[in-house]
Amino acid sequence: MNSKNTILICSNYAWTLINFRLPLIESLIKEGYRVEVITQYDGYENQLEEIVDKVHPLFISRQGSNPFIDLITFLNILACLLKVKPSVFMPFTIKPVIYGSMACRFARVHHISTITGLGTAFIKNNWITKVVKKMYFISLKSVSVVFFQNVSDQELFVSGELVRIEKTALIQGSGIDINTFLSSKEPSYENTNFILIARMLWDKGVGEFVGAAKNVKALYPNVKFQLLGPLGVQNPTSISKNKIQEWEAGGDIKYLGDTIDVRPYIEAASCVVLPSYREGLSRVLLEASAMSRPVIASDVPGCREVVDDRITGFLCEVRSVNDLTDKIVSFISLSESARSKMGQEGRKKIKREYTVEKVCKKYLESIKALVS
Repeated sequence: MNSKNTILICSNYAWTLINFRLPLIESLIKEGYRVEVITQYDGYENQLEEIVDKVHPLFISRQGSNPFIDLITFLNILACLLKVKPSVFMPFTIKPVIYGSMACRFARVHHISTITGLGTAFIKNNWITKVVKKMYFISLKSVSVVFFQNVSDQELFVSGELVRIEKTALIQGSGIDINTFLSSKEPSYENTNFILIARMLWDKGVGEFVGAAKNVKALYPNVKFQLLGPLGVQNPTSISKNKIQEWEAGGDIKYLGDTIDVRPYIEAASCVVLPSYREGLSRVLLEASAMSRPVIASDVPGCREVVDDRITGFLCEVRSVNDLTDKIVSFISLSESARSKMGQEGRKKIKREYTVEKVCKKYLESIKALVS
């Protein structure tokens, strides 16, 4: 491998690269590539600097679509592309994919984009959706490969003529290291507890989780419900701190704050719940399943792929407090051995379909095809 081949990776935050893309970065370095990243500084850039060849600052806003701010983002990425002159540019998350792909057309750089999720614009389906689709259409015209994390997103882009099917491929999320997310013993059968791990957004189904918690605790007062994840994120559907405090005061849920390591929380849970409205491919469901925890999730793209209904967990109707309540009660009614078997089947599925090795191999094959 020619060590002068540089791969430039772009994502919203340095945190996402450390947590989701580190195995890919390490695989690229092992193959002899020079790896640089462009990302927003959030306190994790120092960790990145110890791993990659160079870290470039990214100016980006994840909230709303101010055209002046987004223009600066585009120019920021374009300037970095012209300076670094990478062999391949790899953007992750929505705005880096859109503005990064546009910038690559000007800089004449090969790019491999990954659609990690469609975001609020596609969930609401309003005028903003039309604008975002148009931007995807323009930005993906010159893309080399677009990786999708679920078939529904891929079909939506192809049928909407946003990208040609021969330029698309499926990938198993960011992959799970099964040696990091180890199978763990379940908590005691008598201490049943459910946890939702996500950014505190309405689109993650947090409201439905709280509503179901209220219903279930009326029947099973000792069952616990917990929320874990960052508050105050830049997103139009962000839930306020006051709302979280109001829910806690009601006594139905407990907010655990944020963490950089979800494993102790998954290990302490009986079941991980994610009633999300839509995902690219839910990372937390993969992590929970890898640790042999049953899961309950919405029957939507990005969740249904991970859950084998009534085998590794339960699928519920999206935006339905009542159906989520029913599925939680169904889990509570399971025997201890049935819960354990459900968790074991989940880990088997991860080992079979979603390992980090499978993901890195696909990216490396695409990169090698371009740089050769």
